[in-house]
Amino acid sequence: MKAQRWMWVGWPSFLAAAVLEMLVFAMVDPHDLHWFGEPLALSRQAVYTLAFFGFWAITLTSSALTTLLAMSPLEVNRCPVPEDQRPEGCVRHPHAGDPTQS
Repeated sequence: MKAQRWMWVGWPSFLAAAVLEMLVFAMVDPHDLHWFGEPLALSRQAVYTLAFFGFWAITLTSSALTTLLAMSPLEVNRCPVPEDQRPEGCVRHPHAGDPTQS
């Protein structure tokens, strides 16, 4: 995936995780959370940090799937390997990956 696509995935998912963090912890006190009936033995800051990275992982996955599903068949099926190094079955179409050509 190109660096630009990583930014399409990473930045919106980061922002969504930040918004989720604010919404959830505006209503939930980390010290009120329990895990298997026992209070969490973590500080508030640790809960905020772990929750943020959990939210980010979930939204990152969602954004990545959206980006993957938005790709055209030519982008998915193109063979980027030079002709003399291609494995058998890796056929490059004349205009693969070029949206101006059909």
